[in-house]
Amino acid sequence: QVQLVESGGGLVQAGDSLRLSCAVSGRSFNSAILGWFRQAPGKEREFAAAITYWNLGHTYYADSVKGRFTISRDNAKNTVYLQMNSLQPQDTGVYYCAAKWDTASYTGSYDYWGQGTQVTVSS
Repeated sequence: QVQLVESGGGLVQAGDSLRLSCAVSGRSFNSAILGWFRQAPGKEREFAAAITYWNLGHTYYADSVKGRFTISRDNAKNTVYLQMNSLQPQDTGVYYCAAKWDTASYTGSYDYWGQGTQVTVSS
């Protein structure tokens, strides 16, 4: 049974940083494509970042977070991270990690999701 458990959310001020973690279990972490998504109040869930399992983890970012957020993975700890710097109020939302296997594309649907962690950025 695949499980994804996020942690690290919280309430911060604009300009602050947070690091989200997502522990993955139940399937080979080394061969998973991992993503972070977010959902702001009243809006649809949107893609934030993804990391592949090849080339030591190739990364992809939404334009809205590029240059401020960094996704990384620790295969020894079965954990994916999202380092978020220069946070702004528009970054507020529930952040979800997601995983999929047996594919070479970070786009499209993901098979497994975490429960989400709240990030609130005050101005």
